[in-house]
Amino acid sequence: MNLTQNYSTYTEENHNVWAILFQRQIENLPDKAIPEFFKGLELVNFQPDRIPNFEEVNKRLKPLTGFEVVAAPGIVDDALFFGLIAEKKFPATVWIRRMDQLDYLEEPDMFHDVFGHVPLLTIPVYCEFLAKLSAMALQHVDRPDIVDRLTRIYWYTIEFGLFRKPGKEARIYGAGILSSVGESRLSVSKQSIKYDFDVQHILDTGYIKETFQSQYFCIESFEQLLESLPQIEEAILKLREEPVPVA
Repeated sequence: MNLTQNYSTYTEENHNVWAILFQRQIENLPDKAIPEFFKGLELVNFQPDRIPNFEEVNKRLKPLTGFEVVAAPGIVDDALFFGLIAEKKFPATVWIRRMDQLDYLEEPDMFHDVFGHVPLLTIPVYCEFLAKLSAMALQHVDRPDIVDRLTRIYWYTIEFGLFRKPGKEARIYGAGILSSVGESRLSVSKQSIKYDFDVQHILDTGYIKETFQSQYFCIESFEQLLESLPQIEEAILKLREEPVPVA
């Protein structure tokens, strides 16, 4: 995949869309997101009024965790997606929504991919989990049913995970929530269903793409994610021994 960002092609409307979305979430998230997210924003030096230049971001990001952002045309297939991440290359969409799409998109755009994901790619233990989970998925691309189960782990952690220490209110670390003004309000509210992180529960739970999530899973630390990998692998190997489901 040799796509480039072509930064000079972004229009003023593109930059204005970024500025509106950025400011809205910066005002919305301080009492909802984990502190590490805001530290990550500073480390990668996102500007409030200009779309990030991947080349400049990578100069700051790669020395921290080895991860870098690579341009992607949109949603990529599982093998390419997990293959890139296993190599510490995070595929980010290069297009950004229009001004009339500020509140809803059918598929992720750059604001989701970059604002939501990249600040957490400054956290070493988070990145180690992400890369190892992706490497695990890559080993099973011949079994879509198993990749779907591992995608559930990715979905309920990297995309829609919450962080909750005992006796504390839930906070957001999932990129799909961080980049959504509506879901960021719902997820930490009393109206949402929140479960403690449990590998088997997540493997058995389907996810929703079209609307806000109906439930969330809460970790107590990023180390908890990393420490869950052997249990995830054991569960997946058991699935591997079962007959391949008939489509």
